[in-house]
Amino acid sequence: MGFNLGKRRQGGETRREGQTLRRGWTTGACATAATKAALAALLTGEFPDPVEITLPKGERPAFALARTMLTPTQAFAAIVKDAGDDPDVTHLAEIGVTLRRGEPGSGIAFRAGEGVGTVTLEGLPIPPGEPAINPVPRAMMRAVVAELCRLHGVPANIEITVSVAGGAALAEKTWNGRLGIVGGLSILGTTGIVHPFSCAAWIHSIHRGIDVARAAGLPRVVGATGSTSEDAARRLYPDLPTVAYLDMGDFAGGLLKYLRRHPVPALTIAGGFAKLTKLAAGSLDLHSGRSQVDLAFLLALVAEIDADAARRLGPAILRANTAKAVLDLCTDEGLDLPGRVAARALGVVQETLRGAKVAAEIVVTDRAGTVIARAG
Repeated sequence: MGFNLGKRRQGGETRREGQTLRRGWTTGACATAATKAALAALLTGEFPDPVEITLPKGERPAFALARTMLTPTQAFAAIVKDAGDDPDVTHLAEIGVTLRRGEPGSGIAFRAGEGVGTVTLEGLPIPPGEPAINPVPRAMMRAVVAELCRLHGVPANIEITVSVAGGAALAEKTWNGRLGIVGGLSILGTTGIVHPFSCAAWIHSIHRGIDVARAAGLPRVVGATGSTSEDAARRLYPDLPTVAYLDMGDFAGGLLKYLRRHPVPALTIAGGFAKLTKLAAGSLDLHSGRSQVDLAFLLALVAEIDADAARRLGPAILRANTAKAVLDLCTDEGLDLPGRVAARALGVVQETLRGAKVAAEIVVTDRAGTVIARAG
């Protein structure tokens, strides 16, 4: 639903290539463990510490409690989230749960405490007006409440309020605002485990952004490789709401393959010259560690424009250190290389969409954010 991956944490050890990165725990797993501890205290007067839970795939981690509070009517337990080596903004955030007995027959209810957002737009797995607590964490918390209440012979009428200390400020570093989640973070997790630098989590957030845009009936979505190209697209489409802008990053394939099955009327992909050169050459993952600018491909495009220029510039193009160096050479010669890159990238996008009813557009920008080519 939301996506709590934000700016990478500063400091910490630098890991050598090939060294195993440490896993962490999701906010949903921490909230489930806090729920179990608080309910045990409410029923018995004692907090289990550490508290063990069962994750969806059967693992049984134990969590130490950071803070607790118990009164005759409610119990509170908090756990400091360990995201392992993932650059999650919620690393070391305190995930708290307050439990109260509900009215007879009320069942299990969820509330958003301080730092947890509220859903305001259609298209997410949780309906508008509900706390931004994803379905799997809800199911995990319901399961521990049902089991403990069964063991103690009491009805499972429990109000669960989840909070994240400082969550409203942390949410400003996430994409929640674009998805219509206001006031704080999302409580996330499908397995309970955070895998470092999770591409799957990023792509999942792109998919949820598309779902929200479709539910809102938007005529166009924009996938940008970064903030500079996104700002350029905003100048082209000033009337598009924020929710139309998807943080595509390097994951063009994740965006396009989902749109193939869940189309919107129009798509703009905006990016810098180097990133879109990779797309034009057929790469759907634009990360520098997984795809490289193909200088021979750029030379072939130059040859399509002007064969004589290609022969003259060929050695310099093939020796170039960066795509920008090639761009500068061609600009000095009056060659519209960005236009050719845009056209080829559009072809790759259309091929990947496989006939889906999506009117695609490519916008190429320079490093200053100026639009230097447009196709579609």
